[in-house]
Amino acid sequence: MTETRVASVRNAFLTGLLLLAPIAVTWLVFSWLVDRVGGGFRDIFFFYVPDTLRNHPSLGLAWNILSTLLVVLLVTLLGYVSRLFLGRFFGGMAERIITNIPGIGTVYTTVRQIVDTFNTQNRNLFSKVVLVEFPRAGCFAIAFLTNKARGEPQAKTREEVWTLFVPTTPNPTSGFLIMVPRSQLIELDMSVGDGMKMVISGGSVVPPWPADSPTQGAVPVQNPPQADSQTSVV
Repeated sequence: MTETRVASVRNAFLTGLLLLAPIAVTWLVFSWLVDRVGGGFRDIFFFYVPDTLRNHPSLGLAWNILSTLLVVLLVTLLGYVSRLFLGRFFGGMAERIITNIPGIGTVYTTVRQIVDTFNTQNRNLFSKVVLVEFPRAGCFAIAFLTNKARGEPQAKTREEVWTLFVPTTPNPTSGFLIMVPRSQLIELDMSVGDGMKMVISGGSVVPPWPADSPTQGAVPVQNPPQADSQTSVV
């Protein structure tokens, strides 16, 4: 019975220690930052303040905190300025150096292309996720709707043809541009981001369905088209 109580007390102490550890580490880092950074720049920022006030023991912590905040503000402003004026120049130079390194340049270019695929501008190019029979009838592939505009393909096929991008796995920056009659497509409720995750993961990441919160304005899922043995995807 005594051993059980000792073990319980020990476990409670360790639990409390684990809860206090992050707070203690945060306080130590904050104290070091205020003491080293704020204390080092206090005399520079507040040189116009009389020595009796600047070096007063009860006001030292307040001056250090103000100095630290000023340093953080100046560093942030420097970051904005460098990003606007110098960021493009040095960023382009660093990118050229990296891409010229054998092996590393190939990996960097691939990762950069994948990141660009997920940026806001490129995601807006894809308006919907659909299923299309590709590369042959009976096999379905994830595709992204890029355009519904009418043009020469519409006139020549005499059908409502949608323009789709079928990405490759696991690198979705390459793929196939196909034009498929709308009647041969299955529209999905999943978002473009979920569709991209499914493609990049090779199908191992599948969004739950029915979705907990369907995308607002999503087009209802159509019934799968009846495949004709003599019909193939455009």
